[in-house]
Amino acid sequence: MNKFSKILLRFSAIFAVIGAFLGSHMAGAGSYAFKPIHAHSLVVGWLSLFAWAVYYQLFTPKIRFLAKLHVTSAIIGTIGLTAGMAMFIFKPGFMPEMINTVFYIVGGSILLISFVLFLLLTFTKHESDIKK
Repeated sequence: MNKFSKILLRFSAIFAVIGAFLGSHMAGAGSYAFKPIHAHSLVVGWLSLFAWAVYYQLFTPKIRFLAKLHVTSAIIGTIGLTAGMAMFIFKPGFMPEMINTVFYIVGGSILLISFVLFLLLTFTKHESDIKK
């Protein structure tokens, strides 16, 4: 397994556990307060990171810098979006409300950049495209 695939796979597993735990907690508590965080942990954290892990296992992008930027922004963006969303929704008293909002927006923006970088990667050459 290559480096990009392995790191994305590990982070997807972490987000799968977080999402499943939040779902289990909501079912047990009878409260759906964590619903948006639960959904984003599973859809963005688990499914998107897992799909990208499979992509990097199947394809080797020729532009490694773009791939590295994509993987880095995917992880930072996913953590930032889900943590920022939790802070924005629950408004912890130890942080100013403006910081919660900025964290949420910046995390989501970095994740959006990650999706754009992935789009660009799909239109670039891959090692398997090179004729031997």
